[in-house]
Amino acid sequence: MDLGPIREKIDAIDRQLVSLLNERLALAAEIGKVKRGQGGQIYVAEREDAVLRKVTAQNQGPIKQEALKAIYREIMSAAIALEKPLLIAYLGPEASNTHAAAMKKFGASVDYHAMATISDIFTAVEKGETDYAVIPIENSTEGSVRETLDSFVESDLKIVAQIYTEITHALISKFPLEQITKVYSKDQALAQCRHWLQRHLPHAQLVEASSTSRAVQIAHDEPGAAAVAGELAAQHYGVPVLVKNIQDKADNTTRFFVLGRQPSGPVGNGKDITSFLVSLGDEAASHSGALLRMLMPLAERGINLSKVESRPSKKRPWDYYFFIDVTGHYEDANMKAALAELRKFCPMVKWMGSYPAIS
Repeated sequence: MDLGPIREKIDAIDRQLVSLLNERLALAAEIGKVKRGQGGQIYVAEREDAVLRKVTAQNQGPIKQEALKAIYREIMSAAIALEKPLLIAYLGPEASNTHAAAMKKFGASVDYHAMATISDIFTAVEKGETDYAVIPIENSTEGSVRETLDSFVESDLKIVAQIYTEITHALISKFPLEQITKVYSKDQALAQCRHWLQRHLPHAQLVEASSTSRAVQIAHDEPGAAAVAGELAAQHYGVPVLVKNIQDKADNTTRFFVLGRQPSGPVGNGKDITSFLVSLGDEAASHSGALLRMLMPLAERGINLSKVESRPSKKRPWDYYFFIDVTGHYEDANMKAALAELRKFCPMVKWMGSYPAIS
């Protein structure tokens, strides 16, 4: 079969694609000028969500939906870079799981800045040193990231988007298993591989590192050291992968938040998630049904609760904050009515942000 005519058709389509992409980006640049003149947000999570929903609804195949979304995210990344250079903070060093999640969300056309701690990330966005940040919030195996939850208490930053990323871990080291004496990683990563490590490295010391990529840096330099991290980090820092997929559960997924200084607008039609921070204060101590009373204003208005988690306030014994995720946007009428009722007996009802649900 002569492949020449087929390849000529592909070449012709490629020429059309390049022309159309540049035409689309030119229009995006015009939108950027308008946004800058009006002081608007360059990254608009609800618009991104709407575009992805539209193009996937139009997709008849054979391209898979996730592949189509990835292509369009890169197109939107290039468009954002034309509108205004963006700097995205993430928990580093480079090649961490958070770095990978940030690139999945914002693409290759924006700039990234690695930071050592989640607290540093909050500070950088609050001061305007970076435009947005990507932080881990919870893992399907090990639960919430406590440092992230605690940082929201004193911060006015808003959650503007979320990302779910499947996490696979590898054992990374220059040394064979029998010579490994220490295994470094983020506390959550070590916990996600606990059973594998107990079976295969029972005598190795498990040592917490600030991130998975920092663990690989240590494993690169320290004799007898290994790291639990992703293969991207192993490639980036030039340390061999000894064993792949050592996480205890196959469906190990981490949820990340995108933080910004201004909130996202509504997607509508039940496709938004809203997060709150609520304190019951003396109500919890004086009423045995205080938690139920807190949830009733939401339930009575048909607002679906998808998550509730408590954390000690650290201000006094047995005083807790409650982190709540519900379906809907902060601007919805039923949401505002529920919050007005909550504020009658809760000393703190803090809106952490509203953002598109994962499609």
